[in-house]
Amino acid sequence: MEASGELTSPPGADPGTATEPHMPNRMTTAEHRGYQQICGKNGRMMVVAADQRGAMRKILAATPEEQAKIDEHTLGDVKSDIVAYLANAASCVLLDPVCAVPRVVDERILARDTALLIGLDASGWDADARGHRLSRLVPGIHARRVRELGGTGGKLMVYLRPDRPEANGHNIRIIRECVADFAREDLLLVVEILTYAFPDEDEAEYGANFGGLIEGCTRIALQEGSKVLKLPYPGSAASCRAISDIAGEVPWAVLSAGVNHETFLGQVEIAMKNGASGVIAGRALWKDCISLDREVARDRLARVALSRLKQIQSLLDASPAPRR
Repeated sequence: MEASGELTSPPGADPGTATEPHMPNRMTTAEHRGYQQICGKNGRMMVVAADQRGAMRKILAATPEEQAKIDEHTLGDVKSDIVAYLANAASCVLLDPVCAVPRVVDERILARDTALLIGLDASGWDADARGHRLSRLVPGIHARRVRELGGTGGKLMVYLRPDRPEANGHNIRIIRECVADFAREDLLLVVEILTYAFPDEDEAEYGANFGGLIEGCTRIALQEGSKVLKLPYPGSAASCRAISDIAGEVPWAVLSAGVNHETFLGQVEIAMKNGASGVIAGRALWKDCISLDREVARDRLARVALSRLKQIQSLLDASPAPRR
């Protein structure tokens, strides 16, 4: 695990406003405009996620020693190629401010018509003595800085276990502070919620409860004022429908969580038929296409990953009209 990043408020922020819970979930005019920009012409989110750092290093190199040799500039090369050969064909790309941004903007790699979400979360997590995951932020990255970097909006990821309230205080505080920060700047924020199993937890029991856990995560995120959600596929059409009913007019996108492309296509089809508003997909698109050999990567991104993106876009085009 990497060193903990300190939670900080942006310059000029009033710390008292960062702890007010239950903010409204309706987008402002500016936020709605940002949301419109991360969606395609069909009104559905189609975001290519490439904000991963640790997970991307594990794909690029087999051993921890080899992974450690991949510096931020090299990882930035990989991400730049994902943007140029894949994400520029989507409505939006999600990138990190450590390796990828502002580089893809300053070097004119990012297309003018492709929106930009900037990830706030640091790679990895901390853990307390009871094994609760404690999410972390990239130091110095807040709403005002996202705007300065050319972002259409931000993306925050935190871990929650809604069935264990004692596990969530730190991470709920992060949601609350970030939602308040982006509200002050009137800037779009996408909130991603992941859940996790404890080391001593029965795997089958956790799997059976997964859909209910994601439904519970959705409730918490909404209670803390989230206006756009990024969620794992909850396991069934019934859970997708339950999430959509809980969310109401708040749009949610299904993430790929590293499953293979064919599996993800099935998940996207089910999610969209049951109220989802789009896709934020990363590894399912590009995990077997990236390489430290840039020529190999560029070829596979252009041939394989781009074809996958078009398949997902076709599913989105054929899906029911979004609620918004």
